[in-house]
Amino acid sequence: MPEINIGAPVGALVDWLTANFGPLFSAISAVMLFLLDIVLVILTAPSPYIVIAVFVVLALLERKWGFGVFTLLAFLLILFMGLWTEAMQTLAVVVVATAFAVAIGVPVGIWAARSKRVSSVVRPVLDFMQTLPVFVYLIPAVFFFGIGVVPGVISTLVFAIPPAVRLTELGIRSVDKEVVEAAIAFGAKPRQMLREVQLPLALPSIMAGVNQTLMLALSMVVISGLVGAGGLGAVVVRGISTLDVGAGFEGGIAVVILAIYLDRLTASLAKPRRRRSKTRKAATAPSTTTTTDQPADQGVLASS
Repeated sequence: MPEINIGAPVGALVDWLTANFGPLFSAISAVMLFLLDIVLVILTAPSPYIVIAVFVVLALLERKWGFGVFTLLAFLLILFMGLWTEAMQTLAVVVVATAFAVAIGVPVGIWAARSKRVSSVVRPVLDFMQTLPVFVYLIPAVFFFGIGVVPGVISTLVFAIPPAVRLTELGIRSVDKEVVEAAIAFGAKPRQMLREVQLPLALPSIMAGVNQTLMLALSMVVISGLVGAGGLGAVVVRGISTLDVGAGFEGGIAVVILAIYLDRLTASLAKPRRRRSKTRKAATAPSTTTTTDQPADQGVLASS
């Protein structure tokens, strides 16, 4: 039986890209390291207690006191376990990878929502990206960028893009057609309709995509630790390699805390905020009574 060797041309392609686009990969690596350093300095330069206070304030934006108490106790636990620096390294990787994934995924999702041809091309690519084993992402990333944190960020970025694309496309396609037709009837141009009608109405779905992107990025933390990405992934990998159950458990608990915090935070941002109308009702109530009472008084005077 003849055998089909698909791996050989793929390996040849990776070698060709490495040989001909080395400067490009070096530039991408430099940009990634620069952004990671900026985010890491922001997270680690202040006192850990100040950073924890900021996290608690963000948790209390929706007036969920239970979430605020959990944030305080959870991040204090990370600090007292001696994993604060590793947790902030992991958070920096997740933030940078998620930012790039959203910056790529949302425009592609908008493009796919506005073109059936693009959607038909993008869908099988996303299916391939989501079903491919995550370890496979690390192989070309290591070839292109070497051992370190950059291949971890790149593999995390590629793995986390599909939810941003899918949920953005779903959100825009789910906008009520009557609303779109009304916007067209009022003379809205395509860009205006996208910016002022479709994106605001699709925002909960887009934020759900950001939420899922964050969760997938965190799921790659431990795997990225295998290629020297550092952070909590390195702690878990070190615990596995040395059979240190305690160290591995502490690293896993810290990852769970980050996941819960980011999940609840982005989920709260995805909810549409309703404006309070009590003050407006209170302000308009006297005027309505005076307007209704005035004709009655005039009627009494006329009858008298």
